[in-house]
Amino acid sequence: MYILCSPCICDPSLRAEGITRPADLTAFEGALERCRRFSIEVVPLPCPETAYLGRPRPPATFAERLDTPAFSVLLDRMEAEVRSLIAERGPPLCIVGVDSSPTCGVNRTWRDDRVPGRGAFLARFPEIEAVDVYEFARHRVYCAAPLFTAAEQGFNREVRDLLEASYYDVYLPQEAGEDGAVRDPAWGRALFDRHTAALRRADVVVGVIDGADADSGTAWEMGYAYALGKPVVALRTDFRRVGSHELVNLMLEHSASVVTAVGDLPDAVGRACMPVYVRENSS
Repeated sequence: MYILCSPCICDPSLRAEGITRPADLTAFEGALERCRRFSIEVVPLPCPETAYLGRPRPPATFAERLDTPAFSVLLDRMEAEVRSLIAERGPPLCIVGVDSSPTCGVNRTWRDDRVPGRGAFLARFPEIEAVDVYEFARHRVYCAAPLFTAAEQGFNREVRDLLEASYYDVYLPQEAGEDGAVRDPAWGRALFDRHTAALRRADVVVGVIDGADADSGTAWEMGYAYALGKPVVALRTDFRRVGSHELVNLMLEHSASVVTAVGDLPDAVGRACMPVYVRENSS
């Protein structure tokens, strides 16, 4: 199991001078962390820009320095190398690229201006799913859900397993020290601190809002995540409604993306992980 990735994710020094922000480095490390967590091998693509322009180099659009017959020949050769690797190893899970790169952009690229579409190198592999590194790096999920019965805990584990099958790292509060037999103040404060720290680390929060009314702890966790600016996905499999316009609670529903089938959850979480500019321009 492996991914192909833009080489600058592994070695940011391959990038043009002055374009790498701290947030980029955080995303690169997050993507590599996800691969380590799930034992996904990282196979860097060759870097056409470095091979053609060397380093260090100033930033440039595709039209300014790469729109040449010689660069096209270089891409031909590098494409052949990558396709040979794929033929030998089988297809990768995906390609992880870097948006706005003239060669490795996923959703947008620099030609003479920033335009939608893949960069010049990734465009040569249209049959392979490509994911922007910012999206791929967002893989930490906090699962907010009622956890006081065997049935609730079993359902939560089902949700956890489904998300982990899509390579999301799930924090499940019931497995982080919750024990109904112990309820002294010091223990309670330590558990509160542990859960809120996990909420702050999370990239996405999934809230299970089944029942006649949403669990109060789950509602608090969803509200805290929303206040932190985290994307929230609400799962409501309960077919009861509280009204013609609400499934369960107006405030929860309008602060989250709501799905009504467990099987739809990985796609909903994936969409929540997309960069904002991609979500806003997606159907």
